[in-house]
Amino acid sequence: MAPLSSDLTPTVLPTDPHSHAGSSPVRVQHLALALTVDFDQHTLAGTATWHLANPGAAADFVLDTRDLTIEAVEALDATGLATTTDFILGSPDAILGQALRVTLMPATTAVRIRYRTAPQAAALQWLKAEQTAGTEPFLFTQSQAILARTWLPCQDSPGIRFTYEATVRVPAHLLALMSAENPQKLSPTGEYHFRMAQPIPAYLMALAVGDLAFAPLSGRTGIYAEPATLPVATHEFVDLENMVVAAEQLYGPYRWERYDLLVLPPSFPFGGMENPRLTFVTPTILAGDRSLTSLVAHELAHSWSGNLVTNATWNDFWLNEGFTVYFERRIMEHLYGREYADMLQVLGRAALHHTIEEIGAASPDTHLHLALAGRDPDEGLTEIAYEKGCALLLTLESLIGRPRLDTFIKEYFARFSFQAMDTATFLHYLRAELLDKEPGLEAKLNLAAWVDGPGLPPNAPTPTSDRFAKVDQALANLEAGTAPTALRTATTEWSSHEWVHFLHRLSPTLTAEQLAALDAAFHFTTSGNAEILAAWFPHTLRAGYAAADEAVKKFLHHVGRRKFVVPLYQALLATPDGPARAHAIYTEARRNYHSVTTGTLDALLATRAERH
Repeated sequence: MAPLSSDLTPTVLPTDPHSHAGSSPVRVQHLALALTVDFDQHTLAGTATWHLANPGAAADFVLDTRDLTIEAVEALDATGLATTTDFILGSPDAILGQALRVTLMPATTAVRIRYRTAPQAAALQWLKAEQTAGTEPFLFTQSQAILARTWLPCQDSPGIRFTYEATVRVPAHLLALMSAENPQKLSPTGEYHFRMAQPIPAYLMALAVGDLAFAPLSGRTGIYAEPATLPVATHEFVDLENMVVAAEQLYGPYRWERYDLLVLPPSFPFGGMENPRLTFVTPTILAGDRSLTSLVAHELAHSWSGNLVTNATWNDFWLNEGFTVYFERRIMEHLYGREYADMLQVLGRAALHHTIEEIGAASPDTHLHLALAGRDPDEGLTEIAYEKGCALLLTLESLIGRPRLDTFIKEYFARFSFQAMDTATFLHYLRAELLDKEPGLEAKLNLAAWVDGPGLPPNAPTPTSDRFAKVDQALANLEAGTAPTALRTATTEWSSHEWVHFLHRLSPTLTAEQLAALDAAFHFTTSGNAEILAAWFPHTLRAGYAAADEAVKKFLHHVGRRKFVVPLYQALLATPDGPARAHAIYTEARRNYHSVTTGTLDALLATRAERH
């Protein structure tokens, strides 16, 4: 591999509009964290000691905070001598929180901050025992996109990396885990020590505390889960080591030592979160047939695209997710065949079209490179970054072939390991390494339309699926008058993906009586598969199929994954008596949701209430 020319090294990154610290000349290098977890008060309290990379670069040091109580700040010199120093908390901003400005002394090499989190800290989800699968309370964090600052004073920008060590004290009967080297059994004292030797951005800081057990899957992979969930999870993720091997064969060695999964309670707002060494996953992917494990392949792929090479700002989020979706489906193809991966591509493209329709085909929010300044970066966490980003790589693959694209991606990860990447630098690199070497290739790719243009460019390859073609035939037979029971033989081997495709293509004009016949044949309402339920319930709500109403309510009380609950509340609100039902359910269920989910639903239900 040729040396990287200096003009391609992303040393001058764009200012992060979502961080007070993004433009600070003094940068963090290493964190020593000491926290006590208080389940009674719903707080974390302790100290964060930041060792500075370039302490003499300015007279003060800027961190991001939100809803933190800063009790004291000390400046430390190279010998560890601590001196109380001045600090100022800036004016609060609803999105960005408050800047913490610490006065530095000439000999300062580190800054120690004693602080306490608020009970309502947005990153922290405190669960009562009845909200878990067991008999003990549970705590987990969700730091992405800019919520790390609600539980840790930090430079909360994806372009700023640091290593860390931590001591965490919890009730002695509970296990603590972090995005770091982790214990595999209980500490009798409730004190745990963690170390992360690879530098990470703040959004990948993670903590979980609960009644957890561990089961190894291989020498470097394993599962953490509540004891009642662990056997099912171990069965579901038996292919985890094979996934890691497949990923390494594609794009180079896994650089994070271990790859473990933590199965969280169902209030977790996402499918998964790629915290280094310890991916957090939702129990809604425990389908029993391993048919939803592409989500784990996605989070594993982030160990390269995102964790290893990270978007510099949230405007560049597609550089994380577009590569990750493409990589995820290559892993699944390697493990389960091309036909399987084709189904994922078709489902993904359908989700992209739905998102473009929802946002508006001409909206700048359908560009890959976003402009999110002044807005919550969560607004950019849509299918555009994921599926349009993947479609760009599929288009490039169709033009240059897989071998050349694989070589490009593998070298990209190797060259920029543990660095941040912005869109402009990536485009420069892409041109230098691929596009400029073949006259006319950039025009064929239509690169500008992908990155800075709206919607889906017309040169995107259209994914197809032979397995879905058989589903479409079954749907045609159904519409032609075939009884649902007559389709049982043809559907016995269908995976979750085929059923989701079936339900998404099902006519929206079916009556409650017709849905009852389908339910009698295929038992959708009583399915244990969350993807199937989430695709089925909008039909039942639209048609007024009352037999599913209690199951809808139970699902919304039990599951907090935003991907599922937001569309279901939207479907409920669209029915004649829906607003009243939606508000009644949400009033009871809201406490089961993470702030990431309630932030969306509060706005959705308030808006609909105003309209009525």
